[in-house]
Amino acid sequence: MTSPMTPANPFPASYTHDYLAQLERLGSIARLPSVKALHLPPREAADGARAEARGEFCALELADGTLGLAYVLLDDTHGELAAASWRHDLTGSDALDLVRAGFAAPGGALRSAGHAAAAALTRWCFDSAGFVPPASGDSVGALQAEPGERVGMIGLFGPLIDRLLARGVQLTVLELREDLLDARPGLEVTLDPARLRGCQKVICTSTVLLNDTLDAVLAACADARWLAMLGPGAGCLPDGLFARGVTALGGTWITDGAAYVAGLVEGRAAGAAARKFTLTPADYPGFDALLGRLSRSA
Repeated sequence: MTSPMTPANPFPASYTHDYLAQLERLGSIARLPSVKALHLPPREAADGARAEARGEFCALELADGTLGLAYVLLDDTHGELAAASWRHDLTGSDALDLVRAGFAAPGGALRSAGHAAAAALTRWCFDSAGFVPPASGDSVGALQAEPGERVGMIGLFGPLIDRLLARGVQLTVLELREDLLDARPGLEVTLDPARLRGCQKVICTSTVLLNDTLDAVLAACADARWLAMLGPGAGCLPDGLFARGVTALGGTWITDGAAYVAGLVEGRAAGAAARKFTLTPADYPGFDALLGRLSRSA
């Protein structure tokens, strides 16, 4: 295919390194499906429908219909993907090659496409091994925040803020954008990761997987005994996250791929085509166990 694919550079000992190594192992024991297409939401949805997540994510589709999602609103990633000629040449290409190239990219269109491909291969691995993560309950309920308790939030989860403040928690939100800085009773929005120290419970956006802030952010959450990573982009292999202190992973489980894609490209909400899941270490058999199931079924 014609694309900006380049050999992946060596990664430091990071979650990205571990994640790629796992997918390489998966590719060594199984014949992985190729890429079918990379689907984008319409620009108007990306510009105006963030509250319902109708235009925030692209979907990488594998040849067997498996989908993986990635965020496209960092900088001008959506525009870059829409203009990228190589996006239309992905059909029939090696999904693992796209992961390698995307993980090596510093950001932008290729980075998001690579993460979407990694999420699709993760979902393919789960499906092939017969693993289905538990359906999600109320993420705020799972938090069980108490009045006066310090809670951290990495990324601005707008719909959750009022619900948490209503519980009487002291909420510290870490953001990258100065225009989102805010101060209300019980709420601090800051650019300083050090302000997360002392927060025993933290909610983290899955976007940190894309912008290379994951390891620094987790280091700032050393006091957290409960750390949940949430968002449609959290459809990744969780082993390295659990090993680094994440205690729950909350993402989107697509139940009807064709309906999901149809809604995405038209700018509609997923509706019944997807549900939310929450995965904890207690629910997860581990990547080695999944590979064992795949080996026995091969």
